[in-house]
Amino acid sequence: MILTLATALGLAGATAALPTARDTGVQFATPPLSALGGPDGAGQMQHFVKDDGMNMFRLPVGWQYLLNNQLGGTLDSGNAGKYDQLVQACLATGAYCIIDIHNYARWNGQIIGQGGPTNDQFANLWTQLATKYASSDKIVFGIMNEPHDVPDINKWADSVQAAVTAIRGVAKKQMILLPGNDWTSAQAMPTKSGPALLKVKNPDGSFDGLIIDVHKYLDQDNSGTHTECVTDNISTAFQPLATWLRQNKRQALNTETGGGNTASCQKYLCDQIQFLNQNADVFLGYVGWSAGAFSPATYELSEVPTKNGNSWTDSSLVKACIARKSS
Repeated sequence: MILTLATALGLAGATAALPTARDTGVQFATPPLSALGGPDGAGQMQHFVKDDGMNMFRLPVGWQYLLNNQLGGTLDSGNAGKYDQLVQACLATGAYCIIDIHNYARWNGQIIGQGGPTNDQFANLWTQLATKYASSDKIVFGIMNEPHDVPDINKWADSVQAAVTAIRGVAKKQMILLPGNDWTSAQAMPTKSGPALLKVKNPDGSFDGLIIDVHKYLDQDNSGTHTECVTDNISTAFQPLATWLRQNKRQALNTETGGGNTASCQKYLCDQIQFLNQNADVFLGYVGWSAGAFSPATYELSEVPTKNGNSWTDSSLVKACIARKSS
């Protein structure tokens, strides 16, 4: 069971992206595999595992992309096949691999279970994905990236429950990540989304493997769009969250954090990660955003390593804070 591996914050990693859907359904990024015409994402992941001791990667993908824009349809053999190449490259490293539906609780701007796709349509997606990956104990199911501006948190919890029930129908033991509203904010979780998400359970009534999914950036507006960091988030977010998790006998995974390759981000991100390490009874790990296909030259939060011959050189932030040898 993956939860037993949470020693000294054992779940570190980086994110590698395949085309994902924002609120409008617009796709971004390039498939990060040489075989698909993109960068060498497989080589990046091998480097991160071998040289940096990482053991988890988050693999974002758009719902529309997987179904070729056919809501309620079956996995598209071409697009889902390309995504599977990325998943298999991740699994080949021996790391845990998060299947991350990167849709912000939406399909083309319409909210799941609240005027948009039905819970049954959402559950159908997850039944198909869980069936495809049920045989691998290194797969983690990330139900949804960063829901936000969801009108009714209890209805959203119902949507999350529908996904959990669908997954558990075929995949009994893998970890499932439960996302909240407010961009699944670590700071907001205890008082806003958390109480509703605590009611989500496995079909047998247990909470085994159901992990609270949180994100937190360190820049001036918590947007992850600035190269300078201004906070370590400890007193405002992670200490209150740790207290809440212990009170409710639950655990969380910080599946998205990061900053610019600057001195301020090195200071604050390293401090944040140190706190997570020190509270590994409730925090299973952290995942840095973002590697894969994001250009170090144009993307402010790039964690893409540079290849020199047969070796890789990490960004300064990865070297200082995110590589497990640094934590």
